[in-house]
Amino acid sequence: MQFEVKDLSLASEGKLRIEWADRQMPVVASIRVRFARTRPLRGLRIAACLHVTSETANLARALQAGGAVVALCASNPLSTQDEVAASLVRHHRIGVFAVCGENRASYYRHINAALDLRPQITLDDGADLVSTLHSKRRAQMTELLGGTEETTTGVIRLRSLEKRGLLGYPIIAVNDAQTKHLFDNRYGTGQSTIDGIIRATNLLLAGRKVVVAGYGWCGRGVATRARGMGAQVLVTEVDPLRALEAVMDGYAVVPMAQAAAEGDVFITLTGDIAVITREHFLRMKDGAILANSGHFDVEIDIAALRKLAKKTRFVRSGIEEFTLRNGRRLYLLAQGRLVNLAAAEGHPATVMDMSFANQALSVAHLARRAKSLEKRVYSVPAEIDRQVAALKLAALAVGIDRLTPQQKTYLSSWEVGT
Repeated sequence: MQFEVKDLSLASEGKLRIEWADRQMPVVASIRVRFARTRPLRGLRIAACLHVTSETANLARALQAGGAVVALCASNPLSTQDEVAASLVRHHRIGVFAVCGENRASYYRHINAALDLRPQITLDDGADLVSTLHSKRRAQMTELLGGTEETTTGVIRLRSLEKRGLLGYPIIAVNDAQTKHLFDNRYGTGQSTIDGIIRATNLLLAGRKVVVAGYGWCGRGVATRARGMGAQVLVTEVDPLRALEAVMDGYAVVPMAQAAAEGDVFITLTGDIAVITREHFLRMKDGAILANSGHFDVEIDIAALRKLAKKTRFVRSGIEEFTLRNGRRLYLLAQGRLVNLAAAEGHPATVMDMSFANQALSVAHLARRAKSLEKRVYSVPAEIDRQVAALKLAALAVGIDRLTPQQKTYLSSWEVGT
Protein backbone atom coordinates (compact mmCIF):
# COMPACT_ATOMS: atom_id res chain seq x y z
CA MET A 1 0.00 0.00 0.00
CA GLN A 2 1.34 3.39 -1.03
CA PHE A 3 0.53 6.54 0.98
CA GLU A 4 1.78 10.03 1.82
CA VAL A 5 0.51 11.66 5.00
CA LYS A 6 1.98 14.14 7.44
CA ASP A 7 2.67 11.92 10.45
CA LEU A 8 1.47 8.38 11.24
CA SER A 9 1.89 9.06 14.96
CA LEU A 10 -1.30 11.16 14.73
CA ALA A 11 -3.34 8.04 13.95
CA SER A 12 -4.70 7.46 17.46
CA GLU A 13 -6.20 10.95 17.58
CA GLY A 14 -7.61 10.45 14.09
CA LYS A 15 -9.25 7.18 15.11
CA LEU A 16 -11.17 8.97 17.86
CA ARG A 17 -12.30 11.67 15.42
CA ILE A 18 -13.52 9.07 12.94
CA GLU A 19 -15.42 7.22 15.67
CA TRP A 20 -17.02 10.48 16.86
CA ALA A 21 -18.21 11.33 13.35
CA ASP A 22 -19.46 7.77 12.88
CA ARG A 23 -21.86 8.24 15.80
CA GLN A 24 -23.47 11.12 13.86
CA MET A 25 -23.61 9.18 10.58
CA PRO A 26 -26.11 6.35 11.15
CA VAL A 27 -27.13 6.12 7.49
CA VAL A 28 -23.57 5.58 6.24
CA ALA A 29 -23.03 3.16 9.12
CA SER A 30 -26.05 1.11 8.07
CA ILE A 31 -24.82 1.07 4.47
CA ARG A 32 -21.39 -0.06 5.66
CA VAL A 33 -22.98 -3.01 7.48
CA ARG A 34 -25.04 -3.88 4.40
CA PHE A 35 -22.04 -3.57 2.09
CA ALA A 36 -19.97 -5.84 4.35
CA ARG A 37 -22.68 -8.47 3.96
CA THR A 38 -23.43 -8.13 0.24
CA ARG A 39 -20.00 -6.98 -1.10
CA PRO A 40 -21.39 -5.02 -4.09
CA LEU A 41 -17.98 -3.48 -4.86
CA ARG A 42 -15.93 -6.67 -4.68
CA GLY A 43 -12.66 -6.30 -6.59
CA LEU A 44 -13.26 -2.73 -7.75
CA ARG A 45 -10.57 -0.06 -7.59
CA ILE A 46 -11.83 3.36 -6.49
CA ALA A 47 -9.96 6.67 -6.48
CA ALA A 48 -11.55 9.46 -4.43
CA CYS A 49 -10.58 13.14 -4.47
CA LEU A 50 -12.50 14.49 -1.47
CA HIS A 51 -11.88 16.60 1.62
CA VAL A 52 -9.94 14.25 3.90
CA THR A 53 -12.03 14.63 7.03
CA SER A 54 -13.51 12.31 9.62
CA GLU A 55 -16.79 12.22 7.66
CA THR A 56 -15.00 11.24 4.46
CA ALA A 57 -13.17 8.55 6.40
CA ASN A 58 -16.48 6.87 7.17
CA LEU A 59 -17.46 6.93 3.49
CA ALA A 60 -14.10 5.34 2.61
CA ARG A 61 -14.71 2.67 5.25
CA ALA A 62 -18.11 1.87 3.72
CA LEU A 63 -16.61 1.53 0.24
CA GLN A 64 -13.87 -0.70 1.60
CA ALA A 65 -16.45 -2.82 3.43
CA GLY A 66 -18.19 -3.30 0.09
CA GLY A 67 -15.07 -4.97 -1.28
CA ALA A 68 -13.32 -2.05 -2.98
CA VAL A 69 -9.67 -1.06 -2.89
CA VAL A 70 -9.68 2.68 -2.15
CA ALA A 71 -7.12 5.42 -2.75
CA LEU A 72 -7.92 8.86 -1.33
CA CYS A 73 -6.43 12.27 -2.08
CA ALA A 74 -7.48 15.77 -0.98
CA SER A 75 -9.77 18.02 -3.00
CA ASN A 76 -8.39 21.15 -1.32
CA PRO A 77 -4.83 21.86 -0.09
CA LEU A 78 -6.04 23.22 3.25
CA SER A 79 -8.91 20.88 4.15
CA THR A 80 -7.06 17.71 5.17
CA GLN A 81 -7.30 16.62 8.79
CA ASP A 82 -3.83 15.10 9.13
CA GLU A 83 -4.76 12.89 12.06
CA VAL A 84 -7.65 11.39 10.08
CA ALA A 85 -5.38 10.73 7.10
CA ALA A 86 -2.93 8.94 9.41
CA SER A 87 -5.66 6.79 10.96
CA LEU A 88 -7.02 5.73 7.57
CA VAL A 89 -3.57 4.47 6.66
CA ARG A 90 -2.68 2.82 9.96
CA HIS A 91 -6.03 1.44 11.12
CA HIS A 92 -7.89 0.84 7.87
CA ARG A 93 -5.14 0.17 5.32
CA ILE A 94 -6.48 2.81 2.94
CA GLY A 95 -3.92 4.56 0.74
CA VAL A 96 -4.16 8.29 1.50
CA PHE A 97 -2.22 10.99 -0.33
CA ALA A 98 -2.95 14.26 1.49
CA VAL A 99 -1.16 16.73 3.75
CA CYS A 100 -2.77 19.89 5.12
CA GLY A 101 -1.09 22.97 3.68
CA GLU A 102 0.42 21.22 0.67
CA ASN A 103 1.43 23.36 -2.30
CA ARG A 104 0.08 23.14 -5.82
CA ALA A 105 2.80 20.76 -6.98
CA SER A 106 2.22 18.25 -4.17
CA TYR A 107 -1.56 18.62 -4.55
CA TYR A 108 -1.40 17.41 -8.14
CA ARG A 109 1.27 14.84 -7.32
CA HIS A 110 -1.20 13.34 -4.86
CA ILE A 111 -4.00 13.36 -7.43
CA ASN A 112 -1.76 11.45 -9.80
CA ALA A 113 -0.76 9.05 -7.02
CA ALA A 114 -4.43 8.19 -6.47
CA LEU A 115 -4.90 7.71 -10.20
CA ASP A 116 -1.90 5.36 -10.23
CA LEU A 117 -4.28 2.85 -8.61
CA ARG A 118 -5.82 2.67 -12.11
CA PRO A 119 -9.33 3.14 -10.74
CA GLN A 120 -12.50 1.80 -12.32
CA ILE A 121 -14.64 4.32 -10.43
CA THR A 122 -13.81 7.89 -9.37
CA LEU A 123 -15.32 10.03 -6.63
CA ASP A 124 -14.75 13.74 -7.04
CA ASP A 125 -15.30 16.96 -5.11
CA GLY A 126 -14.62 19.65 -7.70
CA ALA A 127 -13.79 17.35 -10.67
CA ASP A 128 -10.00 17.55 -10.37
CA LEU A 129 -9.67 13.78 -10.83
CA VAL A 130 -11.84 13.94 -13.92
CA SER A 131 -10.03 16.93 -15.39
CA THR A 132 -6.64 15.29 -14.78
CA LEU A 133 -7.81 12.11 -16.48
CA HIS A 134 -9.19 14.04 -19.47
CA SER A 135 -6.14 16.28 -19.87
CA LYS A 136 -3.16 14.18 -18.77
CA ARG A 137 -4.13 10.50 -18.47
CA ARG A 138 -6.55 9.75 -21.27
CA ALA A 139 -5.14 6.24 -21.74
CA GLN A 140 -6.83 5.23 -18.49
CA MET A 141 -10.27 6.27 -19.73
CA THR A 142 -11.08 2.85 -21.18
CA GLU A 143 -10.72 1.26 -17.73
CA LEU A 144 -13.32 3.52 -16.10
CA LEU A 145 -16.84 2.30 -15.41
CA GLY A 146 -18.12 5.56 -13.99
CA GLY A 147 -17.77 8.25 -11.36
CA THR A 148 -19.57 10.56 -8.96
CA GLU A 149 -19.30 14.30 -8.31
CA GLU A 150 -20.08 15.99 -4.99
CA THR A 151 -20.12 19.72 -5.75
CA THR A 152 -21.96 22.35 -7.77
CA THR A 153 -18.63 23.58 -9.16
CA GLY A 154 -17.63 20.09 -10.24
CA VAL A 155 -20.98 19.41 -11.92
CA ILE A 156 -20.59 22.65 -13.91
CA ARG A 157 -17.22 21.43 -15.20
CA LEU A 158 -18.62 18.00 -16.07
CA ARG A 159 -21.61 19.41 -17.93
CA SER A 160 -19.20 21.56 -19.93
CA LEU A 161 -17.33 18.40 -20.94
CA GLU A 162 -20.59 16.64 -21.78
CA LYS A 163 -21.89 19.56 -23.86
CA ARG A 164 -18.71 19.53 -25.92
CA GLY A 165 -18.92 15.77 -26.45
CA LEU A 166 -15.70 15.23 -24.50
CA LEU A 167 -16.88 13.43 -21.34
CA GLY A 168 -15.02 10.12 -21.27
CA TYR A 169 -17.25 8.08 -18.94
CA PRO A 170 -20.62 8.29 -17.15
CA ILE A 171 -20.75 10.33 -13.96
CA ILE A 172 -23.53 10.70 -11.39
CA ALA A 173 -24.04 14.25 -10.09
CA VAL A 174 -24.47 13.51 -6.39
CA ASN A 175 -24.67 17.26 -5.78
CA ASP A 176 -28.05 17.35 -7.51
CA ALA A 177 -29.70 14.81 -5.21
CA GLN A 178 -32.37 16.47 -3.08
CA THR A 179 -30.96 14.81 0.03
CA LYS A 180 -27.65 16.47 -0.83
CA HIS A 181 -28.23 20.03 -2.01
CA LEU A 182 -31.32 20.74 0.08
CA PHE A 183 -29.50 19.76 3.28
CA ASP A 184 -25.72 19.65 2.80
CA ASN A 185 -25.56 22.86 0.76
CA ARG A 186 -28.11 24.80 2.79
CA TYR A 187 -27.67 23.60 6.38
CA GLY A 188 -24.12 22.27 6.14
CA THR A 189 -22.59 25.21 4.28
CA GLY A 190 -24.74 27.67 6.19
CA GLN A 191 -23.49 26.55 9.58
CA SER A 192 -19.90 25.61 8.70
CA THR A 193 -19.16 28.83 6.80
CA ILE A 194 -20.25 31.02 9.70
CA ASP A 195 -18.36 28.68 12.04
CA GLY A 196 -15.16 29.11 10.00
CA ILE A 197 -15.43 32.91 9.96
CA ILE A 198 -16.07 33.13 13.69
CA ARG A 199 -13.25 30.70 14.54
CA ALA A 200 -10.82 32.67 12.39
CA THR A 201 -11.82 36.15 13.57
CA ASN A 202 -13.74 35.86 16.87
CA LEU A 203 -16.04 38.44 15.28
CA LEU A 204 -19.47 39.35 16.63
CA LEU A 205 -21.85 39.20 13.66
CA ALA A 206 -24.74 40.92 15.41
CA GLY A 207 -25.20 44.38 13.94
CA ARG A 208 -22.67 43.83 11.14
CA LYS A 209 -23.50 44.12 7.47
CA VAL A 210 -22.77 40.74 5.87
CA VAL A 211 -22.68 40.56 2.07
CA VAL A 212 -23.56 37.14 0.63
CA ALA A 213 -22.53 36.79 -3.02
CA GLY A 214 -24.74 34.18 -4.66
CA TYR A 215 -28.18 33.01 -3.56
CA GLY A 216 -28.03 29.36 -4.53
CA TRP A 217 -28.60 26.73 -1.86
CA CYS A 218 -25.25 27.51 -0.21
CA GLY A 219 -25.93 31.25 -0.25
CA ARG A 220 -29.41 30.72 1.17
CA GLY A 221 -27.93 28.74 4.04
CA VAL A 222 -25.27 31.33 4.87
CA ALA A 223 -27.72 34.23 4.62
CA THR A 224 -30.15 32.47 6.96
CA ARG A 225 -27.48 31.73 9.57
CA ALA A 226 -26.00 35.23 9.40
CA ARG A 227 -29.40 36.82 9.87
CA GLY A 228 -30.11 34.43 12.72
CA MET A 229 -27.02 35.76 14.48
CA GLY A 230 -28.21 39.34 14.19
CA ALA A 231 -26.39 40.45 11.05
CA GLN A 232 -27.89 42.76 8.43
CA VAL A 233 -27.62 40.68 5.26
CA LEU A 234 -27.15 42.04 1.75
CA VAL A 235 -27.33 39.63 -1.19
CA THR A 236 -25.72 40.05 -4.62
CA GLU A 237 -26.90 38.00 -7.59
CA VAL A 238 -26.79 37.76 -11.39
CA ASP A 239 -29.84 35.50 -11.75
CA PRO A 240 -33.12 37.49 -11.68
CA LEU A 241 -35.13 34.56 -10.26
CA ARG A 242 -32.73 34.02 -7.38
CA ALA A 243 -32.49 37.74 -6.77
CA LEU A 244 -36.28 37.96 -6.61
CA GLU A 245 -36.39 35.03 -4.21
CA ALA A 246 -33.87 36.77 -1.95
CA VAL A 247 -36.03 39.91 -1.99
CA MET A 248 -39.11 37.85 -1.09
CA ASP A 249 -37.10 36.20 1.71
CA GLY A 250 -36.58 39.67 3.17
CA TYR A 251 -32.99 40.45 2.16
CA ALA A 252 -31.64 43.62 0.59
CA VAL A 253 -30.47 42.76 -2.93
CA VAL A 254 -27.91 45.15 -4.43
CA PRO A 255 -25.11 45.10 -7.03
CA MET A 256 -21.66 44.22 -5.67
CA ALA A 257 -20.44 47.73 -6.55
CA GLN A 258 -22.92 49.11 -4.02
CA ALA A 259 -22.45 46.35 -1.46
CA ALA A 260 -18.69 46.89 -1.53
CA ALA A 261 -19.04 50.30 0.11
CA GLU A 262 -21.51 49.08 2.74
CA GLY A 263 -20.39 45.63 3.85
CA ASP A 264 -18.36 44.62 6.89
CA VAL A 265 -18.02 40.93 5.97
CA PHE A 266 -18.08 39.54 2.41
CA ILE A 267 -18.76 35.87 1.68
CA THR A 268 -18.62 34.47 -1.86
CA LEU A 269 -20.57 31.33 -2.79
CA THR A 270 -21.13 31.57 -6.54
CA GLY A 271 -18.88 28.94 -8.11
CA ASP A 272 -17.69 31.59 -10.57
CA ILE A 273 -14.55 33.65 -11.05
CA ALA A 274 -13.78 37.32 -10.18
CA VAL A 275 -16.85 37.98 -8.04
CA ILE A 276 -14.99 40.53 -5.89
CA THR A 277 -12.43 42.51 -7.91
CA ARG A 278 -10.15 45.53 -7.84
CA GLU A 279 -12.99 48.05 -8.23
CA HIS A 280 -14.73 46.54 -5.21
CA PHE A 281 -11.60 46.52 -3.01
CA LEU A 282 -11.15 50.24 -3.63
CA ARG A 283 -14.69 50.94 -2.37
CA MET A 284 -14.47 48.87 0.82
CA LYS A 285 -14.38 50.15 4.37
CA ASP A 286 -11.29 49.98 6.51
CA GLY A 287 -11.41 46.61 8.27
CA ALA A 288 -13.61 44.75 5.77
CA ILE A 289 -13.31 40.96 5.97
CA LEU A 290 -13.19 38.76 2.86
CA ALA A 291 -14.13 35.08 2.94
CA ASN A 292 -14.89 32.49 0.28
CA SER A 293 -17.01 29.37 0.61
CA GLY A 294 -17.06 28.44 -3.08
CA HIS A 295 -15.03 25.39 -4.07
CA PHE A 296 -12.09 27.11 -5.76
CA ASP A 297 -10.06 30.14 -4.65
CA VAL A 298 -11.00 32.21 -7.69
CA GLU A 299 -14.04 34.13 -6.49
CA ILE A 300 -11.98 36.84 -4.78
CA ASP A 301 -9.37 38.36 -7.10
CA ILE A 302 -6.42 37.85 -4.75
CA ALA A 303 -3.82 38.80 -7.37
CA ALA A 304 -5.49 42.20 -7.79
CA LEU A 305 -5.65 42.64 -4.03
CA ARG A 306 -1.91 41.99 -3.74
CA LYS A 307 -1.18 44.58 -6.43
CA LEU A 308 -3.24 47.17 -4.56
CA ALA A 309 -1.52 46.53 -1.24
CA LYS A 310 1.52 48.48 -0.14
CA LYS A 311 2.18 45.88 2.55
CA THR A 312 0.77 42.60 3.89
CA ARG A 313 1.12 40.65 7.09
CA PHE A 314 -0.58 37.80 8.95
CA VAL A 315 -2.36 39.13 12.02
CA ARG A 316 -3.92 35.85 13.19
CA SER A 317 -3.72 32.28 12.03
CA GLY A 318 -5.41 32.24 8.63
CA ILE A 319 -5.96 36.03 8.44
CA GLU A 320 -3.84 38.08 6.07
CA GLU A 321 -3.99 41.86 6.36
CA PHE A 322 -3.67 43.92 3.18
CA THR A 323 -2.91 47.60 3.72
CA LEU A 324 -3.92 49.52 0.60
CA ARG A 325 -2.25 52.68 -0.66
CA ASN A 326 -5.24 54.68 0.60
CA GLY A 327 -4.48 53.41 4.12
CA ARG A 328 -7.48 51.12 4.41
CA ARG A 329 -6.94 47.58 5.63
CA LEU A 330 -8.71 44.53 4.21
CA TYR A 331 -8.56 41.09 5.78
CA LEU A 332 -8.52 37.88 3.70
CA LEU A 333 -9.46 34.64 5.46
CA ALA A 334 -7.92 31.23 4.68
CA GLN A 335 -6.05 32.41 1.56
CA GLY A 336 -9.40 32.79 -0.18
CA ARG A 337 -9.99 29.04 -0.01
CA LEU A 338 -12.99 27.27 1.48
CA VAL A 339 -13.28 29.06 4.80
CA ASN A 340 -15.50 26.38 6.36
CA LEU A 341 -12.79 23.74 5.92
CA ALA A 342 -9.60 25.82 6.03
CA ALA A 343 -10.62 27.68 9.20
CA ALA A 344 -12.98 25.11 10.77
CA GLU A 345 -13.98 21.46 10.33
CA GLY A 346 -16.37 21.60 7.40
CA HIS A 347 -19.95 20.42 7.47
CA PRO A 348 -21.38 18.68 10.53
CA ALA A 349 -21.33 14.90 10.24
CA THR A 350 -25.12 14.75 10.44
CA VAL A 351 -25.58 16.36 7.03
CA MET A 352 -22.59 14.63 5.45
CA ASP A 353 -24.30 11.40 6.46
CA MET A 354 -26.84 11.99 3.68
CA SER A 355 -24.36 13.28 1.10
CA PHE A 356 -22.02 10.34 1.59
CA ALA A 357 -24.89 7.85 1.69
CA ASN A 358 -25.73 9.13 -1.79
CA GLN A 359 -22.10 8.68 -2.79
CA ALA A 360 -21.92 5.10 -1.51
CA LEU A 361 -25.22 4.00 -3.05
CA SER A 362 -24.41 5.75 -6.34
CA VAL A 363 -21.10 3.88 -6.51
CA ALA A 364 -22.94 0.59 -5.98
CA HIS A 365 -25.40 1.62 -8.72
CA LEU A 366 -22.49 2.28 -11.09
CA ALA A 367 -20.97 -1.09 -10.25
CA ARG A 368 -24.23 -2.76 -11.33
CA ARG A 369 -25.25 -0.58 -14.24
CA ALA A 370 -22.22 1.24 -15.66
CA LYS A 371 -21.94 -0.86 -18.81
CA SER A 372 -25.45 0.17 -19.85
CA LEU A 373 -24.86 3.90 -19.25
CA GLU A 374 -23.85 6.46 -21.84
CA LYS A 375 -21.01 8.95 -21.38
CA ARG A 376 -23.24 11.54 -19.72
CA VAL A 377 -23.83 13.35 -16.46
CA TYR A 378 -26.68 11.56 -14.67
CA SER A 379 -28.85 12.55 -11.75
CA VAL A 380 -28.87 10.35 -8.67
CA PRO A 381 -31.61 7.74 -9.26
CA ALA A 382 -34.80 8.85 -7.51
CA GLU A 383 -35.04 5.58 -5.60
CA ILE A 384 -31.63 6.24 -4.02
CA ASP A 385 -32.66 9.76 -3.01
CA ARG A 386 -35.84 8.44 -1.37
CA GLN A 387 -33.97 5.59 0.28
CA VAL A 388 -31.47 7.98 1.86
CA ALA A 389 -34.28 10.21 3.14
CA ALA A 390 -36.14 7.21 4.58
CA LEU A 391 -33.01 5.89 6.30
CA LYS A 392 -32.30 9.32 7.79
CA LEU A 393 -35.84 9.65 9.11
CA ALA A 394 -35.59 6.19 10.66
CA ALA A 395 -32.28 7.13 12.31
CA LEU A 396 -33.96 10.24 13.73
CA ALA A 397 -36.91 8.15 14.98
CA VAL A 398 -39.29 10.23 12.87
CA GLY A 399 -42.42 8.56 11.55
CA ILE A 400 -44.44 9.70 8.54
CA ASP A 401 -47.81 8.76 7.06
CA ARG A 402 -48.37 6.42 4.10
CA LEU A 403 -50.84 6.88 1.30
CA THR A 404 -53.97 4.79 1.62
CA PRO A 405 -55.17 2.76 -1.39
CA GLN A 406 -57.94 5.36 -1.84
CA GLN A 407 -55.42 8.20 -1.88
CA LYS A 408 -53.18 6.39 -4.39
CA THR A 409 -56.16 5.84 -6.69
CA TYR A 410 -57.16 9.49 -6.44
CA LEU A 411 -53.66 10.71 -7.27
CA SER A 412 -53.44 8.47 -10.32
CA SER A 413 -56.93 9.24 -11.73
CA TRP A 414 -58.41 12.03 -13.78
CA GLU A 415 -62.13 11.35 -13.34
CA VAL A 416 -62.68 12.95 -9.93
CA GLY A 417 -63.06 16.72 -10.10
CA THR A 418 -64.94 19.40 -8.23
